[in-house]
Amino acid sequence: MLEIEREDGKKRLLRLTVDSGGCSGFQYNFSLDEKAQSDDRVFEKDGATLVVDGISFDFVKGSTVDFTEELMRSSFMVTSNPNASAGCGCGASFVRKP
Repeated sequence: MLEIEREDGKKRLLRLTVDSGGCSGFQYNFSLDEKAQSDDRVFEKDGATLVVDGISFDFVKGSTVDFTEELMRSSFMVTSNPNASAGCGCGASFVRKP
């Protein structure tokens, strides 16, 4: 079971946002947050909670988020996005389908 907690034991939410920039046009950003906002979409699985704001949700609707472990890093990543027509080699940014 995956749980994200602070040192004081409070559960944290994993926040996914999409910003302009990155090598392919739009960039995925993951951060930790203490609470969801009123326009957030909330997804829960195996004890972890992912929140996505309303604007970012339009860019990632139908996507898969996974925790990946590689030789050089371990991180959360968007592993498939049906709204992307192309992406960069590292998977951190994408081009939105027209």
